[in-house]
Amino acid sequence: MPPNLLQEHTPKLSVETVDQLTERDIHELSDAAETAILSGGGFGWLSPPPKSVMEDYWRGVQMIPDRHLIISRLDKVIAGSCQILRPPKNNEAQKFSCQLTTFFVAPWARGHGLAKKIVAEAEALAKSEGFVMINLDVRATQNRAIQSFEARDFKCYAQNDFYAKVDKTYVSGFYYHKEL
Repeated sequence: MPPNLLQEHTPKLSVETVDQLTERDIHELSDAAETAILSGGGFGWLSPPPKSVMEDYWRGVQMIPDRHLIISRLDKVIAGSCQILRPPKNNEAQKFSCQLTTFFVAPWARGHGLAKKIVAEAEALAKSEGFVMINLDVRATQNRAIQSFEARDFKCYAQNDFYAKVDKTYVSGFYYHKEL
């Protein structure tokens, strides 16, 4: 009897900071982001924009020097990402801290530990860039993201009851920080 290949498959996980995306990367990133948005885990979008808008967004991210893009792959397919943002150059008082933003893992890739790996890579990148603090914010409805951040010792320091508006209803949001 042949072995069951599905039971023997160990998913290949990878996380990396990227400077350049291929066209294939842009398509995969757009597809993964779209599925995350549809499951309520989008990073600001409530419904997916047209494919061309999403792809242009990811192309644009590469062009902004103060943004670092981190992507994750499951079996060599892009499954999630986040970005580390530097503060504006005129904000000397906050040059010690960066912002973790646009964090997501596609629903089809959840449960493999990618979220923890993405956040760990973001922390390592921030530290290597000389930051001593990471800040982030998240909708209260994004339970998986909140669990990922709290599991890595991010501390919630504030809540905004009017953080976002979804279907004409306000949704709370939480603000987190972590000292590196």
